Amino acid sequence: MRLDRKALSPPLRPANLQSARQLAFAWSVMASIALLAWVLVVDQARGMGVEPGTMGMGVPLFLLLWLVMMIAMMFPSVAPVALTWARAIGRQAPTGAVRAARTAQFVGGYLLAWTAFGLIAYGLLAATGALVDGHPGAGRWIGAGAFLLAGLYQFGAWKDLCLRHCRSPMGQLVRYAGFRPRARDLRVGAHHGAYCVGCCWGLMVVLVPLGVMNVLAMAAVAVVIFVEKLWRLGPVFSRAVGAAFLVLAVLSLFQPWLLPGLIPPQSPMTEMLSP
Repeated sequence: MRLDRKALSPPLRPANLQSARQLAFAWSVMASIALLAWVLVVDQARGMGVEPGTMGMGVPLFLLLWLVMMIAMMFPSVAPVALTWARAIGRQAPTGAVRAARTAQFVGGYLLAWTAFGLIAYGLLAATGALVDGHPGAGRWIGAGAFLLAGLYQFGAWKDLCLRHCRSPMGQLVRYAGFRPRARDLRVGAHHGAYCVGCCWGLMVVLVPLGVMNVLAMAAVAVVIFVEKLWRLGPVFSRAVGAAFLVLAVLSLFQPWLLPGLIPPQSPMTEMLSP
């Protein structure tokens, strides 16, 4: 497969719209919010462990925890677009209160897109949890299928399209400037969030076999997302990750320890190898 040189070009930064001081402050705010979210996620994960399914959580509690997870995992990589749009808001809004309100709308729209995907994730976890509880041997097939799906998506055209969108904040700023004024910031956030979901949903799927509350797995996925979007060779790295997932799809059929998120509580790992 030929690699597009445009895809390999480094993602545009908002530096030409912000001074070094403003940029450093904005990045520190985004990093602080993400760090706080990670602290909350780690604290919650300590008491939950890694189990199949929704771990007894209802939809409201799951979505709340899901949003905290998305803030922790996604905010570092979404920072270039968020900061670029926030700067554009700052040039138009007359007061700090207006700027804060408009920025909150952007963030709210972005998280709304991930909330919608969170509902899908909840249904997927509930279904796989019920299946594994009734048929422990199905865990290896579910895990292999999840890795296979995620791996193939890394090579797909939709992944490439969404990744290009996420890597070009300046290009998106021009596009978003043409949105109608009514609830523009909310719609801009939701629009960018939808592309972000399109870029990263495959990476989130691997949390089914690895464990949705597996902190190490979440951290690894967050690093992959960050590198994909911000490194000059991000698209090449994305395909390398896809190849790794395809290898894991095969290995997981024979190595159940690779699937901690699909092992029922108090169930020996060897049950996953039973027919």
